[in-house]
Amino acid sequence: MAMKAPASSSYVLLAPLALLLVAAVVFLLPSLNGAHVGSDGLGVDLCARRSAGAGAEGYTVLAKEEEEEKEKPELSLLVGVLTTPKRYERRDIVRLAYTLQPAAARARVDVRFVFCRVEDPVDRQLVALEAMRHGDVVELACEENMNHGKTHAYLSSVPRLFAADPYDYVMKTDDDTYLRVAALVDELRRKPRDDPMPFMHGMGYVVSWDVASWVSTAEEILARNDTEGPEDLMVGKWLNLAGRGRNRYDLKPRMYDLSWDMDNFRPDTIAVHTLKDNRRWAAAFSYFNVTAGIKPHHLP
Repeated sequence: MAMKAPASSSYVLLAPLALLLVAAVVFLLPSLNGAHVGSDGLGVDLCARRSAGAGAEGYTVLAKEEEEEKEKPELSLLVGVLTTPKRYERRDIVRLAYTLQPAAARARVDVRFVFCRVEDPVDRQLVALEAMRHGDVVELACEENMNHGKTHAYLSSVPRLFAADPYDYVMKTDDDTYLRVAALVDELRRKPRDDPMPFMHGMGYVVSWDVASWVSTAEEILARNDTEGPEDLMVGKWLNLAGRGRNRYDLKPRMYDLSWDMDNFRPDTIAVHTLKDNRRWAAAFSYFNVTAGIKPHHLP
């Protein structure tokens, strides 16, 4: 998985895809590991033709080494970052956090920013521009919320939106969480691909594709009105009542909340939560040496 911005060792192909409307709207991001990403008629792709490289179907980023080896990923992971329309600066920071991370070997990892319906006319214009520029926005058919069904809408939409190219795992995380993707992938690589729920914390959790598919068809969840309440607890309740997610893995203490004094970072971190402002994001980048070696460029 190549999570760095395209460099001299990579080439980029850009082209628009078909436009269709469904219950959820998806604006597609180039796969972070170089695998092809396409809407396959299941979403709306607003990625306009943006460079002379346009012409092939889809938006593909391929590392030459991966192309030569034609190495099939060992696993695939969809990371859904739940956010709200007005958090433009936060999404820019989180995009950089993912883009600048080291590669996770032999893995396909795609990141999407997940909204409910964008109702405000100003936000609709700005989010549309954001989607055209980055192509990584999913808009769900729900009213914006945190604990009133958004997670259910996300998990139940994923199997329909990505049915043509399903993932091994689906993750929900928040926009105040710094996720170290390679560390997570290394943990998942050793886990079963059927019916696991590797961990369940508000900051983020992963379910296997079959569990997400079950959520998308489980009418009993809606019948019991089990989408109302703290979303992480509700997801655990769904799985417990249905006997799903039997293979469960707790990744504490490698997933944790950052303390008030910002002095509890761990070198083996998988995810650190409560990065509520730029100061805390900067502390995370500093601790994990994200900006190490970068020198300012001075104009002559």
